[in-house]
Amino acid sequence: MAAFKTFEEINAWQNARVLVKDIYAMTRCGDFSKDYGLRDQIQRAAVSICSNIAEGFERRGNKEFVNFLWIAKGSAAEVCSQLHNARDLGYITDEKFKGMYDSTKQIGGMLFKLITALSSTVERLKS
Repeated sequence: MAAFKTFEEINAWQNARVLVKDIYAMTRCGDFSKDYGLRDQIQRAAVSICSNIAEGFERRGNKEFVNFLWIAKGSAAEVCSQLHNARDLGYITDEKFKGMYDSTKQIGGMLFKLITALSSTVERLKS
């Protein structure tokens, strides 16, 4: 298991939690708040990042944790995709898009680094 005692110590989870707050604030405004499909989808994808980090951590095994981190990383990519849609539909400005997109990509990068570190541990254990 990673050198974390709780999932709340994981920087990617902390950043994803901030992202959830930002996504919810963004989707409460203007026309975005009335586009129930896109609004709900981007909210669920953002929440999924946090949830999968936490659930995977609590499985207490690196192999399972890695699987859940891949799911969380996929959810981060989904948020990025939905941000493109929101910008294309005029729900968010280019500036808002860039900030949210960059934050989401950063979380994805953090997840990849954690996946890489945990995967090398799993491989060493197999040897």
